[in-house]
Amino acid sequence: MNSKILVATHKQYDFPDSGLYQPIHVGKILTEDDFGYLGDETGDNISFKNRNFCELTALYWAWKNDYFKTQKYCGLVHYRRYFYGDLPFKKFSILSERQIGTLMQSYDILLPKKRKYYIETIENHYANAHNKDDLLILREILSKKYPDYVNSFDTLMQRRELYLFNMFVMKKELFNAYMEWLFDVLIELEKRVDISKYDTYQSRIFGFVSERLFNVWIIKNELKINELKIVNIEGENLLLKASGLLKRKFLK
Repeated sequence: MNSKILVATHKQYDFPDSGLYQPIHVGKILTEDDFGYLGDETGDNISFKNRNFCELTALYWAWKNDYFKTQKYCGLVHYRRYFYGDLPFKKFSILSERQIGTLMQSYDILLPKKRKYYIETIENHYANAHNKDDLLILREILSKKYPDYVNSFDTLMQRRELYLFNMFVMKKELFNAYMEWLFDVLIELEKRVDISKYDTYQSRIFGFVSERLFNVWIIKNELKINELKIVNIEGENLLLKASGLLKRKFLK
């Protein structure tokens, strides 16, 4: 196969019966559970940081251990979130390898449709949902290590839409370049941010920040994007999400 997509999971689940999709147990080193899936705890890994880095522990493992070495295209989805396509799975249809081969002839990257934040900017949204100082430190790091990315960072902060979930399909070479940049920034951020007083949710800081950095990287590199609908196997309560957004903004 020319393509491989990792499916990040932390629990036992039903997965597509297709060589395209490979379940990977993230944070496996932190639990005694063994579901028989590929794990992120072997070789060069940061499995022990999963509570802070979320699905990035799977990406780090794949990058450092050259998991995609025989593939032309690679990607990441989640155990309950896939890209829409023509491959039957349960009562849904998800992205197939045939579609990847066709789409990637015209695009640099496949991404989920943007989430739109109509009432606030990306900067405001992060400040209302997380610790706004994280972004200040992040911008400082970019200014020193990657100054040519600062304009893209500032552009993103004033936008009202965002690619979420760290879901993608792209060429392996592009993936490797992105990983090198991303983790160089995140490791520096990890040194500068004290998360000892963050609760369980906010401790996922590097996962949250990486979603913003992914968008910065996409803007800076002027990638040709194809947006795909997301298939949520468990459904999604959009009303609840909207309610949470309003509460964070107006009730803090």
